[in-house]
Amino acid sequence: MTDVLPAGSLTGKVALVTGSSRGIGADTVRYFAEAGADVVINFRNKAPRAEKLANELRALGRRALVVGADLTDPASVAEMFDRVREEFGRLDILVLNASGGMESGMAEDYALLLNRDAQLSVLNTALPLLGEGSRVVFVTSHQAHFIRTTPTMPEYEPVALSKRAGEDALRELIPELSEKGIGFTIVSGDMIEGTITATLLERANPGAISARREDAGKLYNVSEFAAEVAHAALDEVPVDNTRLVGDTSSFVAE
Repeated sequence: MTDVLPAGSLTGKVALVTGSSRGIGADTVRYFAEAGADVVINFRNKAPRAEKLANELRALGRRALVVGADLTDPASVAEMFDRVREEFGRLDILVLNASGGMESGMAEDYALLLNRDAQLSVLNTALPLLGEGSRVVFVTSHQAHFIRTTPTMPEYEPVALSKRAGEDALRELIPELSEKGIGFTIVSGDMIEGTITATLLERANPGAISARREDAGKLYNVSEFAAEVAHAALDEVPVDNTRLVGDTSSFVAE
């Protein structure tokens, strides 16, 4: 047990994290389960990893539903939430963690499709399951959050622009969510050590991660950043709906 969240703080709650078979998503789901939540583990193509994690969490006495879904396919998303409805009847926490766009061989508009359109589709499809007092968390990066005022590495720019477009589109839903009593928090982090994105950026731009680490003084690792995402589901919603994690001194606010 990691004691990231207070023991029992999520007892009786149901949490779904997109892209949770590995990395930040997997650690976030683990923290929720350790705090008492039943969980939904979503994956795109890592079924064995997702099942392994589910079995770990079931050993804690939690219910864990594993659902494969292609978030860019509305029918697949609808099917995922049908499964959640059948199993749990509701959802208390939705973490929009899955993102991408640096994969090779994808269509030109893939980043926008996944990082903007799919995020909206997932949230809108989940809405009927989210009751008063529930929470939605959107995970992004400083490189995306500040992209309009602070340039990023050219290799990451299309992803950063698409994630910022996703953030903007989700922000437009805040009044509607507030009306329903649903809290919404954006968690923005610096480059995270050990993520797929960091690995791909390092490959495209050798030295990029160490340069950023030197500049920031410290970069969070996967489990440290996941802890911030987990806390965002429990802590009060910040006034501007934004939780900034790590150094922001080299980024210019709008």
